[in-house]
Amino acid sequence: MSTSPTLSMKALNRITLDRQLLLRRGELSPLAAIRHLTGLQAQAADAPYLGLAARLSRFTQDDLTSLLYGRQAVRASVLRGTLHLVASADYRWLRPLMQPVLARGRQAAFGRVTAGVDLAELTGTARRLLTGRVLTRPQLGRMLAERWPGVPPQALGWSAQALLPLVHVPPQGTWGRGGATPFALAEEWLDEPMEAEPPVERMIRRYLAAFGPAGVMDVQAWSGLTRLREVMARMDLRPFRDEHGRELFDLPDAPPPPDPGTPAPARFLPEFDNLMVAYADRTRIMTDEHRRRVCVGAMVAATILVDGTVYGTWNLAAGRLAVQPFTPLTPRAEAELTEEAGRLLDFAGAHDLRFLPPV
Repeated sequence: MSTSPTLSMKALNRITLDRQLLLRRGELSPLAAIRHLTGLQAQAADAPYLGLAARLSRFTQDDLTSLLYGRQAVRASVLRGTLHLVASADYRWLRPLMQPVLARGRQAAFGRVTAGVDLAELTGTARRLLTGRVLTRPQLGRMLAERWPGVPPQALGWSAQALLPLVHVPPQGTWGRGGATPFALAEEWLDEPMEAEPPVERMIRRYLAAFGPAGVMDVQAWSGLTRLREVMARMDLRPFRDEHGRELFDLPDAPPPPDPGTPAPARFLPEFDNLMVAYADRTRIMTDEHRRRVCVGAMVAATILVDGTVYGTWNLAAGRLAVQPFTPLTPRAEAELTEEAGRLLDFAGAHDLRFLPPV
């Protein structure tokens, strides 16, 4: 009887960094990188820009902004029902797969206040209101409230977002541009329909290509979908174990792993970076103690990586980059972070770096 190979935590870390384009910057185009990563979280407008800047050797703000205006990439609610930036071609199959996740989130948040609303009618009404135009969520909510005057407009607007494939259109969500969420019907914006029955196996393979090797619970934590154990059991996947005996899976044709001794460069990852939330067990990238400081409620802090693991947080405001380490930095780590910070400051048009005392 064969046994699954065991991956040390260091080996698992280096494989993950390599696939996340964090062991060395990738030479991919921005669109190819977005597709490889199956999207970047985008609750904060600048986060996808910063996430790509940390991962690509050649990348400018205009590279991503042009993809959004050119409709090759979109911002929309997909993985875990949260806002992501994804390739338009991937949105067409990801969004249908995520419908159960979005419906579950809508019911938990607004099921009680929308109990008397016919959801099919709400979907049809929202579609008619959005046909041929862009509306912000507050605008859409107020219009829907004319039909359901006893229901909070906010609940109606959010419900429409969960029930219909909608995308956020630029300039909102481009570098430095926030504001009210503008909705457009995805099929109109992309001029293509959603896929009718996309296979969940496609999503699992894409996840493993960017985040694997990983366990069933990891895939579920990243996607928000459940009951994937049987699906993965019937797929052609290569089994592994981690140091604690936890079962992991990878693609049978995955690239050769890097040497576990490969040096990992310092990196600045933005708030909500998917690497921080893509696993049920995140010890390959940070300790449980650091996880509690990085992932606080619905927030995920911007993080620094030193030797491939989370070593602190950072914040960029008013042109100043403040680095908050969790433990004292070695002179080498501080030098590496200073060099990487220079790249970040240039990209963001900022000018000042400050290291705060460890906390």
